[in-house]
Amino acid sequence: MRVDVMTRMRGVDPFPELWQRRTTLLIDGIEVELMSLPDLVQAKKTQRLKDWPMLQRLIESHWFQHQHEPTSERISFWLRECRSPDILLELARRFPDETISEAKHRLLLDAALNQDSDVVEEALESERLAVVAEDKAYWKPLREELELMRKQR
Repeated sequence: MRVDVMTRMRGVDPFPELWQRRTTLLIDGIEVELMSLPDLVQAKKTQRLKDWPMLQRLIESHWFQHQHEPTSERISFWLRECRSPDILLELARRFPDETISEAKHRLLLDAALNQDSDVVEEALESERLAVVAEDKAYWKPLREELELMRKQR
């Protein structure tokens, strides 16, 4: 089993807030405290290509598990974070009012309302590329600092 321990994550709240929202799972009789799904999704928005398919699977899994029990919180989460064009189109069809409301914060939802899967797909890739650029810019000074420390040794 692999456990990631990070002292700093871009784009997520401070640890005390993350801890308040944590999820507790029981695995083989042992309680395990994990980041909440929305926090994990935010933490996975990085420049690493391998994070993006995982991010998509996490949200899809949540959708398939809970789509028949939608709550306003879940609908908002799906509309904000979903990476699957087909699910976004379904969300827009089933929840048009919520989609209109969330479209103020995520412009690609207008295309989902219009059931334009090609535009949604292109917009998802544009979103991903923008986040990758943000992540690279965030970590660049730290990488430079680490490289300088390595050279000084």
